[in-house]
Amino acid sequence: MEFFDVMRARFSVRTYQDKPVDAAALRTILEAVNGAPSAFNAQACEIVVVRDAGRKEQLAKACFNQMFAATAPVMLVFFANPDRNREKIGETGAAVYSHEDATIACDYAHLAAAALGLGSCWIAAYGQKAVSEALGAPPSWCPVALLCIGHPAEAAKPRERRPLNDIVHEEQARKQPL
Repeated sequence: MEFFDVMRARFSVRTYQDKPVDAAALRTILEAVNGAPSAFNAQACEIVVVRDAGRKEQLAKACFNQMFAATAPVMLVFFANPDRNREKIGETGAAVYSHEDATIACDYAHLAAAALGLGSCWIAAYGQKAVSEALGAPPSWCPVALLCIGHPAEAAKPRERRPLNDIVHEEQARKQPL
């Protein structure tokens, strides 16, 4: 699939077929994630792959009872790990950049899943402590997003989008210096 076709094909899937995600497809998604941009190339992101039904249910409950998430064959949980970039950029930027790294990584997985004909749904509403505890994450890791992945059991629905002239703002040259 061409890149812009992938972008148009991607939609949030909340209903999945009872069919596992092929190991090769999951590896392809994770390889795409590994190539995602990273601030200072610190790669300050950790990913937990969750397939266990009980653990997925715990995570769905931690996502404020978004129980559809437990029906996805695979969940990827993206954590910011500021310990990975603290040495390179110091304390001030460590948390910010690690969150950005995890966010970008999740988006790469989202698009890679679409390119493979899989459906996914990005979940950003969750209790941080509940997600971390469910997975036994180290205290320094901070959950940033969960991504459900599977074979869609629903057709893509057209998404209404804001017109470009509503979201794009051209910089205006200043008449006087600051």
